[in-house]
Amino acid sequence: MMRYAIIGTGSRAAMYYEALVKNEKIAAENELVALLDLNQTRMDYVNQQLELSLPTYKPHQFEEMIAKENIEGIVVTTKDAHHHEYIIKGLEKDLKVITEKPMTTNEEKNQAILDTMAATGNDLTVTFNYRYSPYRSKLKELLQSGVIGQITMVEFHWYLDTTHGADYYRRWHGEKRNSGSLWVHKATHHFDLVNWWLDSAPAEVFAFGEKRFYQPETFPYRMRCHNCDAKKECKFYLDLSASEKLTGLYLEAEKEDGYFRDRCVFSPEINIWDTRTLTVKYQNRALLSYSLNNYAPYEGYKVAFIGTKGRIEQDVVEASYISGHDGKLERQTSENNIRMEVFPLFKESYLIETEVESEGHGGGDKRLLEDIFLENPAADPLHRQAGGYDGAMSILTGIAARRSIEKEQPIKISALVDFPAEFELK
Repeated sequence: MMRYAIIGTGSRAAMYYEALVKNEKIAAENELVALLDLNQTRMDYVNQQLELSLPTYKPHQFEEMIAKENIEGIVVTTKDAHHHEYIIKGLEKDLKVITEKPMTTNEEKNQAILDTMAATGNDLTVTFNYRYSPYRSKLKELLQSGVIGQITMVEFHWYLDTTHGADYYRRWHGEKRNSGSLWVHKATHHFDLVNWWLDSAPAEVFAFGEKRFYQPETFPYRMRCHNCDAKKECKFYLDLSASEKLTGLYLEAEKEDGYFRDRCVFSPEINIWDTRTLTVKYQNRALLSYSLNNYAPYEGYKVAFIGTKGRIEQDVVEASYISGHDGKLERQTSENNIRMEVFPLFKESYLIETEVESEGHGGGDKRLLEDIFLENPAADPLHRQAGGYDGAMSILTGIAARRSIEKEQPIKISALVDFPAEFELK
């Protein structure tokens, strides 16, 4: 039995601790034996939900926890800016390290992780569940088959609606120092997909970004939703007390750390963009045009690959967003709206049938969890499990975009990180 500790017990941790405890196949090979968080109330809530009495530890007790509980693996689900601390400690102790995306938030922390990987010879797993959803895997298969020849360009546009998209502005994600901005926290998913789909990595990035919607002048600013006198007029009002989960994890935990889960989305303290676009040149010479919008009327994306023999398009209206409010699927529909079509040059186009699932992230979560936790997972010719190099390359696009906006110039990836010889830049 592999002995795990969960590091950080906020809402994103639930997918992992529930799998370790409640998924029969995974629980037969693994055991959750400890929790670590700076907030005791949150850890108590997790124990209550699991009907367990797992030992709990604070951040300064990490070393003690590893030794006392005979920890063999850690799952890092802390605030993004602290991922590197536990990743590095885990690699140095030869633990199995699994981390939520993004791997970290800036180039310095990224460098520290890569250097530790090189020094220890150890790797980690970054949980890119989007790779595992069947329709995205099918797109990878098509691209690998060469049906559109050599890929020269990618058009990729992602839309976050006013439920999901707004929620980042209520939480710690709204400050660059915590999340690296959504160029890193959210777009790391998308940049990883492109890297994986192309089997390449970014070389140079040029970006623009502004905050055009979630501005203090849009609506009279209040500090938070709780006890707000404008809740009847505000379309972004969030009642923490209406959710048992939000109450247990955050409202009742405020007394310990002062963290408000319902900060006003129009707060002047928010310093991340909500309107963004970039261009990326890849090491294989492919070009990417990408945008991310946080106030769209629906959730989903459009991606198109242009090659020397044609074009592939995939349009998705997402019905697989895991809500931070209650851990349930939001905007659930009878079926996901997915279109995938191949346009060969000089021939008629044709639609591709895709497997559709309504479970977490289009069926990606369950496949990811089995792949990372089972000793002998199913064979995977698509190589969906992501390591530290993949984690680095996904966030470097976002970090470069951030620097590009700040400096108003293109940013070369090679100027951000010195890759150890073990990770030769292709």
